[in-house]
Amino acid sequence: MDIKVILFALGVSFLLSVLLGPLFIPLLRRMKFGQEVRTDGPQSHLKKKGTPTMGGIIIMLAFLISFLKFSDRTMEFWVLLTASLGFGLVGFLDDYIKIAFKRSLGLTARQKLAGQLFFSILVCVMLYLMKHSTALALPGTDWSFDLGWFYYPFVVLMLFAISNAVNFTDGVDGLLSGTSAVAFAAFTLVALQATENESAVFSAAMIGAVLGFLVYNAHPAKVFMGDTGSLGIGGGIAAVAILTKTELLFVIIGGVFVIEMVSVILQVGSFKLRGKRIFKMSPIHHHFELSGWSEWKVVTVFWTAGIAFAAIGLALQHAF
Repeated sequence: MDIKVILFALGVSFLLSVLLGPLFIPLLRRMKFGQEVRTDGPQSHLKKKGTPTMGGIIIMLAFLISFLKFSDRTMEFWVLLTASLGFGLVGFLDDYIKIAFKRSLGLTARQKLAGQLFFSILVCVMLYLMKHSTALALPGTDWSFDLGWFYYPFVVLMLFAISNAVNFTDGVDGLLSGTSAVAFAAFTLVALQATENESAVFSAAMIGAVLGFLVYNAHPAKVFMGDTGSLGIGGGIAAVAILTKTELLFVIIGGVFVIEMVSVILQVGSFKLRGKRIFKMSPIHHHFELSGWSEWKVVTVFWTAGIAFAAIGLALQHAF
C-alpha cells in the first residue's frame, strides 16, 4: 500500500477531530451532557463534574469520514466498521442513559453484555463468510495452532475483553487518547507488514482521530470521550488484531490495557474472597492517583509504558 494513503488518512482524521471539537463541545455543554463523577473516586475528580462527555462522537465521526474516503469496500472494511461503530453504539447508549438519568452508571451489565454480544456475533459471521483463518500464532515464534470452530467463541471473548480493558483505561485526562494512539500506531505497522490494507488505513485514521481529540482531552480536559469513544476504540483495536492474525500479540502491544483489566479482576476477586482490597482503588491508574501521583505523572508514565509494550510487540512480530 502507498504510504501516502496512510498519512492522508491520519492527517484528515486529525484535522477533522480538531475542527469538530469547537462545534461539539459547546453543543454538548448546552445540552447539559455533563460527566457524573463517582463519589468514591479520587477527590480531585469531583471538580470534573459537569465537564462535557460523549466526546467519543468526535472520534467516531472523524475516523469514519477519513476511513470511508481512503478505504476499499472489502469484507475487512465491514468487519472493522461493525466492531468499532457497533461497540461505540453500545457505549453511546450507556453514556446517554448516564446523562439522561444523572447517574454514574448507565446500561445494566446484562444490557451492555447483550449489545456487545450482538455485534461480536455479527463480526464472527463475517469472518466465517470471508473464510478467515482460525489459527492462532504464538508471538515471537513460527508456531501456530488451529482452533477450528472454537475460534469463534474466542473472537467473542476477545472483543469483550479488549473493549472492556480499553474502557477501564479511560479514567484520567488524556490517558486513553495517548495509549490508544500508540497501540494503533503499532498495529498500523503490523497491518502494513501483513498487507492488510484496510486495517492499516483504519488504524491510521484512528490515530489521527484520537490525537485530534487529545487536543481537548489533555489535562485539564475540556471534554471526555465517554463509553462512546472507549468502547468504539476497544472494538476497533480488537478487530485489527483479529484481521492481522495477531490476536495473541495484543496482550503485549496492549499491555497497558491488559494491566488495567487485570487490576480490576484482582481487586474484585480479592474483595469477594478475602474481604480485602489489593489496591487503593481500581483500575490501577486510580491507585497511583490516590498514592499521590498527579494526573500528568500517571498519564506520562502510562504513555511511556504503552510505547515500551508496543516496541516489544513489534520486535517480536519482526522476529519471524
